[in-house]
Amino acid sequence: MGAGIAAAGLSAVNWEKMLQIAASWIISPVLGGIIAAGFLWFIKVKIIYRDNKITAAKTWVPVLVGIMGGVFTSYLVLKGFKTLIKLNFSTALSVGFVAGVAIWLVMIPIVRGQAKGLENRNKSLKKLFSIPLIASAALLSFAHGANDVANAVGPLAAIVQATKSGDYGSAVTIPLWVMVIGAAGISFGLFLFGPKLIRVVGSQITKLNPMRAYCVALSAAVTVIVASWLGLPVSSTHIAVGAVFGVPKLIRVVGSQITKLNPMRAYCVALSAAVTVIVASWLGLPVSSTHIAVGAVFGVGFFREWDAVRRARRQRSEIVAPLAMPKEERRRRKLVRRSHVMTILAAWIITVPAAALLSAAIFWIIQLSMR
Repeated sequence: MGAGIAAAGLSAVNWEKMLQIAASWIISPVLGGIIAAGFLWFIKVKIIYRDNKITAAKTWVPVLVGIMGGVFTSYLVLKGFKTLIKLNFSTALSVGFVAGVAIWLVMIPIVRGQAKGLENRNKSLKKLFSIPLIASAALLSFAHGANDVANAVGPLAAIVQATKSGDYGSAVTIPLWVMVIGAAGISFGLFLFGPKLIRVVGSQITKLNPMRAYCVALSAAVTVIVASWLGLPVSSTHIAVGAVFGVPKLIRVVGSQITKLNPMRAYCVALSAAVTVIVASWLGLPVSSTHIAVGAVFGVGFFREWDAVRRARRQRSEIVAPLAMPKEERRRRKLVRRSHVMTILAAWIITVPAAALLSAAIFWIIQLSMR
C-alpha cells in the first residue's frame, strides 16, 4: 500500500479491500478467542469436571480428533484436490464426515491403550492429549502455510506476471518456482525462530496444557482455512509485527508472558486455532492466522479467569453468604497478563502504517537512485 501510494497516489489503493483487511484485525482474535474458549468449556464440562475423568476422556478425546480430521479432509477435498477432482460442497462434507468417523474409530483403541493404569486426576490427562495436540499443531501449520505463504508470494507473483505479459489483471498464474520460494522462506523462518516462538506462545501469554493448546490450534486452523475458501483477505500479521517490534520481543511475549500454558491448555489453543483457521479459509473470511492463534490463547486465559471466579464464588456460597470477592483475590485470579495484551494490540494497530511508511520510503529511495 505504501509503495502504491508513493507511486500513483491514493487512488492506487483499493480502499474497500483495505477495509476488509482491517476488519480481519478484529474478526481474527475475537473469533479465535471465542472458539478456543468454547472448546475449553466443552472439554472441562465433558472431561475435567467429571468424577471419572479417565473414562470421560476415553469417550471424548477420539471424538475431538475425529472432528478435526473431518474438517481437514473436507477442506482438502474442496481446495487441495480441486485440480484432480471437483466435488460440490455437500459431497465434500460427506467425505469429511466419513473420514472423521474413520479417524474416531481408529483413535478409540489408541486412547484406551494410553489410558490403562492412569490415575483419575487432571495431570494424567496430559498423556491422552499428546496425540491430538501433535495432530492439531500439524493442522495449524498447514493452515498457516496455505494462507501466509500466499500472502508473502502474492506481490512477487504479480510482478512476474506483469513482467512477462504486461497484464495487471486480477487473475495471476503463479509459477511453481514462486511457490517454492514461499515455502522455503516460511520453512527457513521456522527453523530460525520457531523454537523460541513456541516457548513464548506456550507459557507467556497464558498457561497452556495439551488440552488448551489443542483448542487454540484447532480453532485457528478452521477459521483461516474457511476464510481462504471464501477468498477473503487473510493477513500474515506475524511478519509485520516481528518487523516492527522485533522477533525476540514477540517470542518472549506471545509464548509465556500473556498467560501460563500447560499441555492441556496448549491442546485447546492448538485445536481451536487450527479449526478456526481452516473454517475461515474455507469460507474466505477476512482473518489473520496469527491473530487467531493469539486470540485463541487470550480466549483460553480469559475463560480460565471466569471459570476460576465462578468456582470460587460457588465454594464460598456453600459455606457462608455470598460476599464480594476481595480486590487482592480478583487481581490474583487474573490469569491473562494485561500488559502484554496491550503490547500486542498496539503492535497490530501500528503494523500497517509502519509497513506502509517503510514501503513508501524504500520506493522513493529506489526512484531517486535511478535518476
